[in-house]
Amino acid sequence: MKIKDMLYILEDIAPLAYAEGFDNTGLLVGDSSKDLTNILVTLDTLEEVVEEAIAKDCNLIVSFHPIVFSGLKKITGKTYVERVVQKAIKNDIAIFAIHTALDNSWNGVNATLCEKIGLKNRKVLIPKTETIKKLLTFVPSESASEVREALFLAGAGEIGNYSNCSFNITGRGSFNGNEDSNPVKGKRGETHFEEEIQIGITFAKHLQSRILNALFKSHPYEEVAYEITTLENTNQHIGMGMVGEFDAALSEDTFLTHLKSAMKTGCVRHSPLLQKKIKKVAVLGGSGSFVIEAAKAAGADAFVTADLKYHDFFKAEKSILLTDIGHYESEQYTKDLLVSVLTKKISNFAPALTKSKVVLSQTNTNPISYF
Repeated sequence: MKIKDMLYILEDIAPLAYAEGFDNTGLLVGDSSKDLTNILVTLDTLEEVVEEAIAKDCNLIVSFHPIVFSGLKKITGKTYVERVVQKAIKNDIAIFAIHTALDNSWNGVNATLCEKIGLKNRKVLIPKTETIKKLLTFVPSESASEVREALFLAGAGEIGNYSNCSFNITGRGSFNGNEDSNPVKGKRGETHFEEEIQIGITFAKHLQSRILNALFKSHPYEEVAYEITTLENTNQHIGMGMVGEFDAALSEDTFLTHLKSAMKTGCVRHSPLLQKKIKKVAVLGGSGSFVIEAAKAAGADAFVTADLKYHDFFKAEKSILLTDIGHYESEQYTKDLLVSVLTKKISNFAPALTKSKVVLSQTNTNPISYF
C-alpha cells in the first residue's frame, strides 16, 4: 500500500471538497508515492508526536488540526511549527490534516460529540450550501439503461435515504457530423434525428470527476452532450454543528454535571442559569461562537462548544444556556473515531496490502491545564 492509497481512503471518509475555505487540509508534508508503513492518528502534530511516529514505525501522521495553517516563509526551526516540519521531512514522515472536512461530515466530529453526550435524533445545525450538483445528459434510447446504471454505480442519484434517483424525459435529438466526425448514429454530413432520453441526476460535488468518467465510458456517442449545474438546495448531511435531544429532559445542574463527566473536562464555563429543563442541545466541536444564533434559532435549550469569549456569553440573552467545555475536550474523541474508521477501511483493502496498522497516538497535545 502506498501513502496515496491511504489518502484516497481519507478522502472517502471526509472529502476535502467540504473543508472550509479558510482551512488548510490534505497532505501538508511528504511524498504520497512512498510505501506506507503504519499510520499514527493524533489531534495535533507536535514534535513529540513526530518522535512517537518514528518510534512506532509510522511514516504517515493523520492529524485533525493542520500543523501548517498559514503560509510558511521560512523553515529555520525557530517556532514549533517549523521544527515539526523539519523533523517530519528529515525522517521521511508525511502529515495529513483532515480538520473541517471532518467537522462538516455527517459521521464526523459533531456526531461523536452527540454520541458522547447522549443526544438522539441528530440533525446538522448549519447545512452546507452548493454541495449538490445536477447532471443532464442526452442518450439514445437503447443505451439509456446502461448509462444510467453506470452513473448510479459512480455514486450519482443518492438523495438522503434513497439511491438510484433520476428523472427521464423522452425526446428527439438532432446532429450533423462534419468530415472529421465518426458518428455512431446516422451518416457524416447528414442531419440525423435520433430518439433519445434526457437523464437528469443529482450527485455530491466531490464526485464530479468520477461521475464524468462514468458518463464518458458508458455513453455511445463520439461527442457527449451534457450540462452540470450547482443547486441551491442545502445538504442535510453535510455542514457545521449538530442538534439533538435527550430521551428525557435534565435540570441545568444535572446537565452540567453530566457534561463535565462525559467530556472529561476540568471546567465548564457557562452563561447564567435559566431555571429551565434541558432537552434539545446544539453542539459544535472547537471554536463555535459563530453559530450561537443558529443554535438559538434551532430552539436549543443549551449549546455545547469551546473558545467562547467574554462578550459571547451575553449573546445567550436569557434564551439559551451557553457552555464552553474547552477546545481540546470538545474534539478529544476525534482520534478514536479516526482510528476506528480507518482500521475498518483498510481491512476492506486488498488483503495482500493490509499490513499497515492504525495507531492511536498516546501523546497528550492539550496545551491547557486546570489548577
